[in-house]
Amino acid sequence: MAKRALVVCSDGCEDIETVAPIDILTRAGVEVTIASLTPGPAKAAYGNVIGTHTTLDQVTGEYDAIVLPGGGKNASNLAADRRLVEMIKTQHKNGRLVAALCASPGTVLAQAAGILHGVPATGDPGFNNRLLEGGAVVTDEDVTVSGNIITGRGPAAAIAFGLAVADYLGCSEAVQTLVDKWRVGRVPVD
Repeated sequence: MAKRALVVCSDGCEDIETVAPIDILTRAGVEVTIASLTPGPAKAAYGNVIGTHTTLDQVTGEYDAIVLPGGGKNASNLAADRRLVEMIKTQHKNGRLVAALCASPGTVLAQAAGILHGVPATGDPGFNNRLLEGGAVVTDEDVTVSGNIITGRGPAAAIAFGLAVADYLGCSEAVQTLVDKWRVGRVPVD
């Protein structure tokens, strides 16, 4: 049975941080559902339109991973959505993967969901204050894997982040194939 990942985005999502993990997870055989907070596609930060499969209020069932792209506006939108914040808390409590990039680790995971207290994490350095206020141990790494939480620094880390999420979900062989083909680095997953 294929692993399932829910990618949640809204207007202002960072383009590459949304598309790269979706692409990598799909190539690795993960069943990806892209959900927006409101009906219709999401307009990314740099004008690209991200097609979505559904809206968050239509999402049912459990997912092996919840993936949150960054972008300051997107992170604020995600953090303000109580449904999503509760989903994240439940996902984390149940030991399933929560992964976030750029502004989302600090804004969504640390501040809104409060799940980074004492947890090593990374994100966009401009949002380190939010990580620190939420009790995270800031690593300044491109990608940090800590238990069932994966955080990424920003656009330049989007591929390594996507590979780490796929690896965590047990797609190691597919990840290695992509690493070899693309000649990119791999972030070790415990």
